Amino acid sequence: MALERNIERKLVSGVKAMGGIAYKWVSPGNTGVPDRIVIFPDGKIEFVELKTETNKPTPLQTAQMKRLQHMNCVVYVLRGETAVNEYLDVHSIRLGVEWKP
Repeated sequence: MALERNIERKLVSGVKAMGGIAYKWVSPGNTGVPDRIVIFPDGKIEFVELKTETNKPTPLQTAQMKRLQHMNCVVYVLRGETAVNEYLDVHSIRLGVEWKP
């Protein structure tokens, strides 16, 4: 099983390979916000929470994600490397670019 930091690295490098940015989101006073704000080169912005295959979001993280969703934001919880690969594949096809380094 991959560590969460390795899963996060995969997301960041894949998004970067497609010409996007995956900012680390640290928001003082707002514990539980998603790990990354992903901005694709076509302007699409998504929030991504990363977990290992066996972990799930805490109640506070779930509340923060629901708050974002109520504002019509796109929020994903990606559990494990397979989920990150699938996420990157979908956006790679959508953008017509490769993500695999």
